[in-house]
Amino acid sequence: GYSLAQKPFGATYVWSSIINALQTQVEVKKRRQNLKCYHDCFIGSDAVDVVFAHLLQNKYFGDVDISRAKIVRVCQALMDYKVFEAVSTRVFGKDKRSVFEDSSSSLYRFTNVSNQTELDKDYQQCTPQRHEKSMLFHSTPFKPESLEDLWENLSLKPANTPQVNISDSLSRQVINEVWREQTIARLLQLVDLPLLESLLEHQEIRPQLPQPQKGTGYVITSNYLDREILKAFSDSQTDEWLSAAIDCLEYLPDHMVVDISRNLPDQPDKADTWKLLLFENIGRYYGQKKEPLLSHASEIHSGIAELLVNGKMEQSLEAVQLYLKLLDSQVREEFRRLLYFMAVAAHNSELKLQRESDNRMVVKRTFSKAIINNKTLSRGKTDLLILFLVDHQKDVLKIPGTLHKMVSNKLVALQKGQDPSKITGYTFCQKLDEREYRSSTEKTTKNELLSLLKAIDEDSKLSDKERKRLLGQFHSSNPSIFMQYFGDRVTNMCV
Repeated sequence: GYSLAQKPFGATYVWSSIINALQTQVEVKKRRQNLKCYHDCFIGSDAVDVVFAHLLQNKYFGDVDISRAKIVRVCQALMDYKVFEAVSTRVFGKDKRSVFEDSSSSLYRFTNVSNQTELDKDYQQCTPQRHEKSMLFHSTPFKPESLEDLWENLSLKPANTPQVNISDSLSRQVINEVWREQTIARLLQLVDLPLLESLLEHQEIRPQLPQPQKGTGYVITSNYLDREILKAFSDSQTDEWLSAAIDCLEYLPDHMVVDISRNLPDQPDKADTWKLLLFENIGRYYGQKKEPLLSHASEIHSGIAELLVNGKMEQSLEAVQLYLKLLDSQVREEFRRLLYFMAVAAHNSELKLQRESDNRMVVKRTFSKAIINNKTLSRGKTDLLILFLVDHQKDVLKIPGTLHKMVSNKLVALQKGQDPSKITGYTFCQKLDEREYRSSTEKTTKNELLSLLKAIDEDSKLSDKERKRLLGQFHSSNPSIFMQYFGDRVTNMCV
């Protein structure tokens, strides 16, 4: 490692490490939107999470508080310098976004992944001077002056720490365990739970996408074709409502998809009719769903609902974010798609779902049981929680900054060989060794017994007979404390 205070390569080193962390840690995979596959993509909110965790863990800027908004600006700079680009999800590749979005529905792709191996090699072998020179001539056209200016605009400057080492990599299993442990720890700070079993037991839920049913022959032969028809129809649309709805069709069974595709509007002016058909079918499927998407650790629902009732909106949002972080990835993806569709349908004023009801209320009634079906939660609190999720759809799946800091501190402690239990970012109790525990137990017990004896001795409501009986019982079980309390008076006591 080398000091970031050494100029002129300090800023370039920080940016290079961010690029390397993003290319090696963000989840790049094939993703689907509007029934269309996009290869080698990552989502905007994941990129923010990776950069956020990297900057906090390596402490390039000391103990300066870094907000999520600043990380979004960092990602915007990376996109401006062509480190990655937005993936156009519109037909014919038009309307490619130039503004980075901290969203789970925005897709991005690295512009030149082939340089990743060279980057790793440079980190391992280059001296600071060679590292600076090599990074300046890589495909990413960064200028040190402009990078340093951006740090200053963000009110961030590299700390003058004597050494900043590229941290040794931890196994993915260890990192996942730390994330889960710290997520639960932070959640326990916000929500009071009567039981912990369902929260501590990690249940791997692997929902399967609908499979063809053997009893309906026409579905087996036509389901693929009908899904392709829907895909083609989706590709020709620019309507957010339709895109969000068609994304949810991937989880519907084949016979429902066949019925939907065969009722496609033959004229553009009938789009609203087809939207209502989509809403009806998606609502019917999730209305019959036996297991709600948010079924894990149902005790947390009550705690979050109490925060909402008391008007603690910031704590409620963080608690929801932490709870959703514990979901299985596949359940989380299905929940993301459904919640996005619910939010679009609820806040769209152009299409009335029902004549006599507000769209938000219709969405709540239709999908409530598919999201939360908690028998211990009142109807009013369930409705409050569902509407909160819909209204904050853009934020509930993000990772809170507090959790980032807790995880980073824990990982740094593990890498440095420190006791990770002492670097937690929270305090429930003070850790004692066995000798201190025994000493504290004996002292506390002795003080409580002395207080009890004093209460018996000075209680004016007790009769002499009752006092004598109680003192006799105390003397027979704790003679040393009895003698310590009465001292010289012990000979005058009638025990």
